[in-house]
Amino acid sequence: MLLPGAKEALRVQRFPRQVGWRQGVRAEALRHFFARNGLLCLMVVLMAWLPFVSEPARAAAPLFFPSFEQVRAGHQPSDQWVFDRHGAMVGAVRQDYAERRGAWVPLGDISPAMQRAVLLSEDRHFYEHGGVDWPALMAAGWNWAWGSGSRGASTLSMQLVGMLAPELLRPAGGRGLEQKLAQMRSARLLESGWSKAQILEAYLNLAAFRGELRGIDAVSRVMFGKHPHGLDQRESAVAAALLRGPNAGAGRVTARACALLRDGGAAQFCQTLPDDMGAWLAATARPAADVPALAPHFSRLAVARASQAGTAGAVRTTLDARLQRLVLESVQRHLAGMGHAQLTDAAVVVLSNETAEILAYVGSSGHVSAADQVDHARARRQAGSTLKPFLYAQALEFRYLTAASLLEDAPLDVATAGGLYIPQNYDRSHAGWVSVRSALASSLNIPAVRVLMLVGPERFAQRLRSLGLPLLHDGEYYGYSLSLGSADVDLLSLTNAYRTLADQGRWRLPVILQGESPAGGPPAQRFSPQASWIVGDMLSDRRARARTFGLESALATRFWSAVKTGTSKDMRDNWALGWSSDYTVGVWVGNSQGLSMRDVSGVSGAGPIWHEVMSALHEHRASAQPLPPPDVERRQVVFEQNLEASRMEYFLPGTAVSRIEPAFTRSAPRSRILSPSKGTVIAFDPDMPAAHQQLVLRADAGGVAPELLRWHIEGRHVADGQASRWPLSVGRHRIVLSTAEGVVLDEVTIQVRGLPRLSGGG
Repeated sequence: MLLPGAKEALRVQRFPRQVGWRQGVRAEALRHFFARNGLLCLMVVLMAWLPFVSEPARAAAPLFFPSFEQVRAGHQPSDQWVFDRHGAMVGAVRQDYAERRGAWVPLGDISPAMQRAVLLSEDRHFYEHGGVDWPALMAAGWNWAWGSGSRGASTLSMQLVGMLAPELLRPAGGRGLEQKLAQMRSARLLESGWSKAQILEAYLNLAAFRGELRGIDAVSRVMFGKHPHGLDQRESAVAAALLRGPNAGAGRVTARACALLRDGGAAQFCQTLPDDMGAWLAATARPAADVPALAPHFSRLAVARASQAGTAGAVRTTLDARLQRLVLESVQRHLAGMGHAQLTDAAVVVLSNETAEILAYVGSSGHVSAADQVDHARARRQAGSTLKPFLYAQALEFRYLTAASLLEDAPLDVATAGGLYIPQNYDRSHAGWVSVRSALASSLNIPAVRVLMLVGPERFAQRLRSLGLPLLHDGEYYGYSLSLGSADVDLLSLTNAYRTLADQGRWRLPVILQGESPAGGPPAQRFSPQASWIVGDMLSDRRARARTFGLESALATRFWSAVKTGTSKDMRDNWALGWSSDYTVGVWVGNSQGLSMRDVSGVSGAGPIWHEVMSALHEHRASAQPLPPPDVERRQVVFEQNLEASRMEYFLPGTAVSRIEPAFTRSAPRSRILSPSKGTVIAFDPDMPAAHQQLVLRADAGGVAPELLRWHIEGRHVADGQASRWPLSVGRHRIVLSTAEGVVLDEVTIQVRGLPRLSGGG
């Protein structure tokens, strides 16, 4: 400890005056000190000067430090910041999980109270020394020599060189004499090139405070929830106390902070420190205050794209923060109070038709969602009816159909390898003969299955994959249900596929980064401009969709737009996608648990959000239907039997007609076999008695009285009536349904396999 006389003489004066000894008091104290401890002082001085005359120590010290400007420019926050197209910050993505570092904060933006507290705690003579505080060093040597404990003598400059030069970092067991001497010499070299303000600023931005928090921006915004310029005396004292022991307990930090408050003349704040200390020290893992989280899911996507492109630093994107905020508010407003319907999650994507730039991207409904970290814009969900426009566009291109062609909306069953596929319309009703325009706009299911039977599941699956939709299987796996959206897709890819129709059939990957070269090269022509335009014209036709949606609904806008809805099996997912002259908007709603929604359809679920977002986009911007391509033919068509009203219709070259009539008209429903279906393969069950294994025979009587129906198998009469059973028999069998007079009404062929033979052992 210091001598009684010197202890009072060496006491530090109060801030903001420059701290240090007064000249007269210092001289008197040193006289007393040297008089009684001359030999010891001489040893300490020699130790202090040794690095400046010792060649080994000189070689160990770094001879060069980066400039202050280089250090500041090289500072990297632990988060990568994401900005919108106008320079507004929309999110931050954690990149470094070893430390949490914020932005570099200029000294003028750091609270004066914080600066004073740090100097009181770490370097009271900061403005007086040239890198090494010799009196403090001698006092530390005295305490060490007499075993009265260690007293820190490292100045801010000495601590800072340890942060700048890895070889000067304090090892776990403490610095040795040679490293300590190198640190002292390096501090003097640093002070010869840096100003005091630069040293203090760099120290505050590079120092470790608590846990993973490094730098004043991180500790201020995470622990105290405010910017560095707003730190008060209590918070500054706590932050400065952490510099001595970043992982110290609450009691020790409180004691150190209170001592700093007393030294700074603010002892009255000590009483309330224990009340807040626990909360402050426990808050080191919470999100930093005032960090925008407007587009967290998009930010992760943008950072990943920037990493692929080799872009470092801040990420500049195509997003529009104003539009993003509007879309997010719309989502949260429409989902509020919808928990009773199991509607708690939503996602929205807005694209530019011309450039494919992402203008808005909401991946979650935020606090309304039970899984707000899940990016629902990229989660794969069953597509429902949203794939129909691509199917009809493909059929138009193949010239299998025109917009005026008639499709039969009547009961349909299709034999497949997995059994009988019987599609149903959404409302379980049938419309009879309908035009392609009405079938697509009103989203009728059975006509869409008939179209896929023309196109083929595999050819349709290949076209969907060419649009970037992530189909995992071939067309035969999905079968004819692919026309009704049995495949899983994500909203971003699906919205971009719709944008392809809006851009005359030209597909490209969505653009995320400003100045980004179009990924995948120039646009690829996935559909012809003619087919794309006609599909858009059908989806924009209010009268054509009136059969299902009515003339006025959430799908009707005051400007030109084309839109399609979709609902997946058991109402787990609900979609609305469409485009105007300039924008394509895609909306998905549902819930993260995959539960069925209650009484939610495209018009009541995703439709209102789509309508509001599209209306906002065109609040001050007109949207007119694009002109048809030059070779699209326009002609007046008339439907026989008044199936639909006559109208002007559009045709691909060489497909135009003026008169439309059904290919045939049924005088009576057709009698047919419902079970078994054609090509059925049945195998005996080894665990069931053979006599109990029977085949169900079931027929649609059509115009024949059920009691007049006859069943024949291999020419042998086996049963009568609309339904019966037949004991299984191994082999291939021809099953015939006929009238009592022998008129064949329908027939199918099936195969029955016997039990496998067991081979004997030797």
